[in-house]
Amino acid sequence: QAAGKKNSLNLLGLTEAELEEQFVRGDGPGGQATNKTSNCVVLKHVPSGIVVKCHQTRSVEQNRKIARKILQEKVDLFYKGEDSDVFKEKKAAEKKKQEKKRRAKENLERKKQFKEMLQLDSK
Repeated sequence: QAAGKKNSLNLLGLTEAELEEQFVRGDGPGGQATNKTSNCVVLKHVPSGIVVKCHQTRSVEQNRKIARKILQEKVDLFYKGEDSDVFKEKKAAEKKKQEKKRRAKENLERKKQFKEMLQLDSK
């Protein structure tokens, strides 16, 4: 799911001849709306064997678009590896998250020290 969130410009193109598309019933909560409609899209890229299943919305058309976008990013990552824009974005996000975590830890430590100093001063 995370793969479909960013817009990368340098992705490999997909041709419709390389794709196999199926519409199946989705799973999860939703009761009759889910159980009776086949609006879940299963998209397979035949040359690489990558399969994407998308049931994010109730609309078949929107699910088709989302599935193609996710599949395009996964195929790009599959063929380009570490040179892929998707891989670089993931690494950058991971680094940013670690930096934020480190700063939060430092702030917590500073607050702890400040409280200890206040307690020592009041005694």
